[in-house]
Amino acid sequence: MNQNIKKLGILIICLLAVLVFYLSYLNVVKGPVLAVNPHNRRLQEYESQIRRGTIYDSNGIVLAATDFSGEKNKRVYPRGRETAHLLGYISERYGRDGLESACDRYLLGLEGADRTRNYINKLLGREQLGGDITLTIDSDLQGLALNMLAGRRGAVVLLDPETGAVRVLVSNPGYDPNKLGEIWPRLSQDEDAPLLNRAVQGAYPPGSTFKIVTAAGALAAKPDAARETFNCRGFLEVDGYRLDDTAVHGRIDIKKAIAVSCNTTFAQLGLDQGAQNFVRTVKAFGIDRDPGIGIPVRPGSMATPEAFIPTELAASAIGQGELLVSPLHMALAAAAIANSGDLMNPYLIETVKDSTGQVLRQEEARHWLNVTTPQICGIIKDGMVDAVRSGTAAAARVAGVQVAGKTGSAQNPHGQAHAWFIGFAPAERPRLAVAVLVENAGSGGTVAAPIAGQLLSAALNKGY
Repeated sequence: MNQNIKKLGILIICLLAVLVFYLSYLNVVKGPVLAVNPHNRRLQEYESQIRRGTIYDSNGIVLAATDFSGEKNKRVYPRGRETAHLLGYISERYGRDGLESACDRYLLGLEGADRTRNYINKLLGREQLGGDITLTIDSDLQGLALNMLAGRRGAVVLLDPETGAVRVLVSNPGYDPNKLGEIWPRLSQDEDAPLLNRAVQGAYPPGSTFKIVTAAGALAAKPDAARETFNCRGFLEVDGYRLDDTAVHGRIDIKKAIAVSCNTTFAQLGLDQGAQNFVRTVKAFGIDRDPGIGIPVRPGSMATPEAFIPTELAASAIGQGELLVSPLHMALAAAAIANSGDLMNPYLIETVKDSTGQVLRQEEARHWLNVTTPQICGIIKDGMVDAVRSGTAAAARVAGVQVAGKTGSAQNPHGQAHAWFIGFAPAERPRLAVAVLVENAGSGGTVAAPIAGQLLSAALNKGY
């Protein structure tokens, strides 16, 4: 009898120990994460108790702040629709989104010394304070990019290929987050999807901009391809399917094929390298991954391995078929070529400070992926320079600066082709990489390239 009681006591003590350990784990390790989960109803209670921190752009311009002048704290966004998709919103009724949601733990003072400080302030009846965040975004360039879209559906991404710092992340159409309560019913039913952040969540066929990825794979699989010439007859037949080109380009090499955007050459290059190598190259560029910039990014997608029959491979090689990507991923593809194959981890948050100004987080340039070799990047870069100098991307020229670029006009089932441009500048030592997408706008060289050229010029003039 005593032995059974002893065993029962040991069992109860072990169960209590497990319970204490689990509750300690939830409170200490998982507590900060659970506290700022968007589905946690306590977030609204925190909002009412804590002076939420401010979000600044890279030049110290306020992008989000809290107005305490009324009876109830109100979050205000001075740049309105320019930063709506990037910052997101906070609403008791509609939840939270964007960086406002992703950075709750900092803005509500739930990290670092602020966590203890605010607990003490609460006990003493003093004001509780959140931390401040500075982004890599330049709000002036952000506004310029939005204006250049001129009301058309699309997205623009501008980043530093040497560091990964994102300078512009624009999506249109948008909305004014200061009037969220008034306009939500219309926003949620609008067929143009103004709540969708097209820059990171959009899924588009990349068209001819993807030829730089195909070229990287082809050159890796067969280095001699750089010295070969290809005969473009204006079309290519693949298993009975005729893939038409934009022109009869005749005998051209891979650099010229980039400059004139030859479909025939790149479809053949896709077939020559094979599905396995093509998929490997797509993965090497990180196109099937979320790079972790602070807000959710839709990974790119393509045909399943069993669906990569020759016709699908040829179509994917020129950015069509089942291939879908976001504008951010295409900006990163351009950045990888610009940075000699070394793709840096993109980021939006520069610094995080607590309520006393103490730095909690300082972002630094971090390597993400080895995409390809500097030699292969050099060949592709030469073709992209020629595309701007005398090819399809001439409208992206910037006075006094050599720009490298690639246009795209992506066919889609929803109307006119999507207009694309990706590129970087200055070509000899790139400091900026860009991607522009304008939905159903036609020619990338006519519509997207001029936007990229103007944005690159403005950014370079600002010293980026």
